[in-house]
Amino acid sequence: MPLEHVDVLIVGAGLSGIGAAVHLQQHCPGRSYAILESRDTLGGTWDLFRYPGIRSDSDMYTLGYSFRPWKAAKAIADGPSILAYMRDAAREHGVDSHIRYQHRVVGAEWSTPEARWTVKVERGPQREPVQLSCRFLYLCAGYYDYASGYTPGYPGLEQYRGRFVHPQQWPTDLDYRGKRVVVIGSGATAVTLVPSMAQDAAKVTMLQRSPTYILALPGQDAIANGLRRVLPAKLAYAITRWKNVLMQMFFFNLCRRAPELAKKLIRAGVRQQLPKGFDVDKHFAPSYNPWDQRVCLVPDGDLFQALRSGKAEIVTDYIETFTEQGIRLKSGQELAADVVVSATGLKMLALGGVRFVVDGEPIELSKKLSYKGMMISDVPNMALAIGYTNASWTLKVDLSSAYLCRLLNHMERHGYRQCTPRRNDPSVRELPLLDFSSGYVQRAIDAFPKQGSKAPWKLHQNYLFDLLGLRFGKLDDGALVFSGVEAK
Repeated sequence: MPLEHVDVLIVGAGLSGIGAAVHLQQHCPGRSYAILESRDTLGGTWDLFRYPGIRSDSDMYTLGYSFRPWKAAKAIADGPSILAYMRDAAREHGVDSHIRYQHRVVGAEWSTPEARWTVKVERGPQREPVQLSCRFLYLCAGYYDYASGYTPGYPGLEQYRGRFVHPQQWPTDLDYRGKRVVVIGSGATAVTLVPSMAQDAAKVTMLQRSPTYILALPGQDAIANGLRRVLPAKLAYAITRWKNVLMQMFFFNLCRRAPELAKKLIRAGVRQQLPKGFDVDKHFAPSYNPWDQRVCLVPDGDLFQALRSGKAEIVTDYIETFTEQGIRLKSGQELAADVVVSATGLKMLALGGVRFVVDGEPIELSKKLSYKGMMISDVPNMALAIGYTNASWTLKVDLSSAYLCRLLNHMERHGYRQCTPRRNDPSVRELPLLDFSSGYVQRAIDAFPKQGSKAPWKLHQNYLFDLLGLRFGKLDDGALVFSGVEAK
């Protein structure tokens, strides 16, 4: 029985996959495609995470799609609003009818003679093995492991009698009203959980080993809301999107080029939000420079509001051991806790854990280079959607999807069957794919492809560079090799 075949197979029905499908429909209308989603609903991260207060840490004018204006008043949106936005986009463009749910991709084998991928899939709760084939494979599943988050090996955890949870597997039956809660962590998840849980808990303690840079920004963008009142929605959205892109780039470059000035500005903003005498240097002064790890945003300063109210507190210390009643710290302080939330980060998973074979040879991803941040050296007809670490995820994946459409149309015009990035410049040095000191990156980055020291192998993390290179740059650049001309 012949395999079901499509021109493009998209893996993942999250923010990236839905956007990729719309780009394909708009710019490559003759191509057939399907979306394989391992879960039973679309939404990816925004459906998986259900913890209290779940929200974006990027504004929706840059996290939203280029083709669909964000029209809500809030710029920093909650998870359910983002999920509704994605579902509306999928339904409006007819993408939802192309999604195959409960289809988990486990392997993919490329055949040069056939110029196609054979994709191995586990389908349904019984994980029935099935196969599909495609001419181009587009991985849009991000780089997080959906199976579980990261939990350190806490000493004494087995003797703790309270409720212990990880935000990635938030239990639906957890009732923390009137209870003492300790949230372990200082990143985006922790600073979201603390003010949200503080509304109902007796007391919430954010226990951090080391501080994080935190910025308070307005929950609404006054300029965006004003523009929307006087301009067409698409024009107002485009102007706001560019305003925010430029502001993000300015702030990131300031942090990298003048870190001491950036530290002072961030700390001054924190001091304005907290009562006089609050130990800002202890709790909000990281040992690293801004944007060596991601800077956290708190809309309308909600974390600081919770601290001012006394419903929340921050403790900066190391865990010595869990006890029956809570946590004992190395300073000797004991934190009583009915509920402990381990907001200690995520696990990264290289290319969704898919095993790749090219013409019978298994691909070892850690020995490959990333081409333009979206393809892999020596792997034909395959792309991946990876967003920015220093700006909104969707900015980069929008560019990647548009580039993929350019590439497919170029191949069709010239009759090419195959395109493969080839590392043909011996002067290119290997570097880690992500220049980030965050623990979740450092724990897993060795399993990922590398980036190179110069274009087209360098990951710029710069929207303007990528806009020029991906939207207007030459396709046949010498590093991307086209082959297998079809007879016409």
